[in-house]
Formats: sequence, C-alpha cells, structure tokens
Amino acid sequence: MIAVSLLITFLYLLLIGGFIYGFDQVSEFKYKETSTKTKFSVIVPFRNEAKNLPTLLRSISKLKYSFLNFEIIFVNDASEDTSCEIIKNHLGNSEIDFKILQNKRKSKSPKKDAISTAIEHAKNEWILTTDADCLLPELWLNCYNSFINKTDAKMISGPVAYYNIQTFLDKFQAFDFLSLIGATIGGFGLKLPFLSNGANLAYKKDFFKTLNGFDGNTNIASGDDVFLLQKAIEKHRDSVLFLKAKEAIVFTKPQPDFSSLKSQRIRWASKTTHYKNNFGKLTGLLVLLMNASLIAFLLLAFLEVFKFKLLLIIFILKTSIDFVLLYKTASFFNQKKLFKSYFFSALMYPFFSVYIATTSIFSSYKWKDRAYRK
Repeated sequence: MIAVSLLITFLYLLLIGGFIYGFDQVSEFKYKETSTKTKFSVIVPFRNEAKNLPTLLRSISKLKYSFLNFEIIFVNDASEDTSCEIIKNHLGNSEIDFKILQNKRKSKSPKKDAISTAIEHAKNEWILTTDADCLLPELWLNCYNSFINKTDAKMISGPVAYYNIQTFLDKFQAFDFLSLIGATIGGFGLKLPFLSNGANLAYKKDFFKTLNGFDGNTNIASGDDVFLLQKAIEKHRDSVLFLKAKEAIVFTKPQPDFSSLKSQRIRWASKTTHYKNNFGKLTGLLVLLMNASLIAFLLLAFLEVFKFKLLLIIFILKTSIDFVLLYKTASFFNQKKLFKSYFFSALMYPFFSVYIATTSIFSSYKWKDRAYRK
C-alpha cells in the first residue's frame, strides 16, 4: 500500500511539475498595435441571459477596435426572457455591426448548433466565441489582431478568469478554475494542448470547415471548445496556439451557489469520458487518483492501517506543488490575494473533486434550464 501511495504521489508531482515547466515555456505576449487589421466575427450564443447581458454589452461598447473591423452575432437559443430586447436597446443606436439570429437546432448540443448557425452567417475570416455572462477587456480584439499578425495561427485559445470574487465559495471556485487554466497553459507549453475555453476561443472560418466543425461530437451537449481543439491538434498541431496576454483576458462570474457549481462541474466532468486526447485522459486520471487516494488514506489512517505521518507528507507534497502552479497562474491574472483562502480550499478540494467525479457517473445535469443525461 505504501508503494502504491508513493507511486501515485510521484506521478502526480511529475504531472504538475510538467505543467509548471510548460506554463513558463509559453511566453507572455507583448501586445503592440499594427497597421494591418484583422476582421472578426464575434459569436455570442445566449439563452435567458437578461441578468448577464448588460455587463457584456457595456464591455462590447467599450472595445477600442474599429467598429468597421468586427461584427457581433448573437444567437438566441429559445430565450423566454427579455434578452433580445436588452441587446437591441443597448446596441440599436450604436455604430456596432450586430445581428440576432435564431438558433437552428440540428443536434443534441444547442450551443454547438448556435455557433454553427452563426458561422454560416459570419462575413469575416476570423471567428471569436465568447459567452453572454462574460466581461470583455477593452483591448481584446486589438490583442488578437496583433497576435494573428505575428503568428501563423489558425486557432487561438485565450485566457479566462473569474471576477467579482467575494465569498469563500467564490474563492474556492477561483482556485479550481485557476488550476484548469494553469494546466491549459502548461499543456500548450509542453506541446500537448488538451484544454481550451469557449468563452475566449478564436479560429479561422475556413479552418473550422476543414475540421468539419463539430461533426463527431454533437451528441454531447457541451464541449464546443475542447472537442474542436482535439480535432484541430490531430491535424494541425503547430497551428493551434495559446494567447498568453493580459489584454486578452476574458472575465466570467463564479457560480452563485453550490447547486449551480455542482451542476456546472458535473457537466464539465461528463465530457472527460469522451476525450480522445490520451494526455488529457491521463491528466484527469492522475488528478482523480491523487485526490481519491488522500481520502482513502485518511480513512485507513483512522483505522490504523495507514500512517498519519505518511499521509501528512503526501498532503504537504501535493499542496506544495499545487501552490506553485496556482501561484504562477494567479500572478498572471493578478489574483494573488486569493491565497488567504488557499489552505482551507486545499483541504476541501479532494472531497469536492471525488464527489463530482463520482456523481457525474450516475447523475444528469442542468444547463440553461435544460436537463441533460451524460
């Protein structure tokens, strides 16, 4: 048993150590204005987002990119509130080129259908996707334009972070999210990308079509970002890059309560069984084994089958290497103040992680007021 615990711990330390190394291998991009301007089609699927849309729309209005060089395509996925009216009221008298489309449902994935619908109507070369509950930075499009002009990228994964972090639950989610983003950047640095976030994802329209869009995973409700990334790196790994720039950080809100958090994380976990990326599968397995083993060793220690001293050493090793990755990621996102809650979050995380993983096997989840089976 001791040998097993040491093996799991060693492999976990190796994995997170690899992400730390990979994180540093992705250089922070220094944005500079360029004379060549890329034209963007920004896609925003939405369903019943009346509470969140005003924040997004105000940030769109503050974008410092020429209104002549981008359009906003909103796709209404059967909203039952005043979302459409809010969009029209905010942008109707502005110079921003926008349109509201009605989603054309063709599959079990409303969001993938919405993005596909928008791409068919997009008039520009580059597609940028984000979510209705996001806050866009003023230089978002400027930074992407600069990056596109300096690289040969066909797909670009961008940084996402939580904002309006107040309660302990918010901080706990923020640590969990930072670990995902840190692993995302680390994966790109290791030349083994396996994660991306649809709240900040760009790709060429013709590149999307050469990948046959979302074909092959439309039976899975979510995953418009991860599965498209997987298809891209299978065929064009060198054309898929991460934009590590503060000017490109898109902000989103943490879940308001535990029930919403549980549903979101079950939705995220439900995608992992469909991963084709072996490195992604290995990462998920090792993280689960590490957290599950801590709980198992704790129970065995109470039964005097496992030594508390060894358990403490393993926990310290895990939290220490997690701290390094999280601190690097938090430094990039200017969220180092979160670490006042790190110890309690680290204590809770193994239980939360195993609970979500276990529940996702047997449970359905809700997303945008719709129920989905795994």
